[in-house]
Amino acid sequence: MADILLDSDVIIAWLRGYQPVTAVILSLLESGKSLLWTPVSIAEIFAGARKNESARLELLFQILETLPISETIGKKAGHYLQKYSKSHGLEVGDALIAASAGVAGLSLWTINKKHYPMPEIRLFSPLV
Repeated sequence: MADILLDSDVIIAWLRGYQPVTAVILSLLESGKSLLWTPVSIAEIFAGARKNESARLELLFQILETLPISETIGKKAGHYLQKYSKSHGLEVGDALIAASAGVAGLSLWTINKKHYPMPEIRLFSPLV
């Protein structure tokens, strides 16, 4: 199994102690998998953080690897927006996360699979 890009909803579930997610995260880390996030998720997580989560948020930077957003990712996200914004309500953040996963060849772990209708995006679904 390749390394995994975490969607913001998975990171939030992890921060809030949702046991099924935390158990999978622990298992992945113990198996040596790299877990990544994008600047989009960093912004979303920090924007919605509760005051008592600040210490745990800082720990994320020690655990998660940040996948930078490149020109190639931006172009791919724009393509996704053209194709899926009207039909699926795709928004910029999800388009950038999907493009990041696709360009980097990573599986994407999300709880909201409907946000990612792109057939070429490999979804990681451990809780199914």
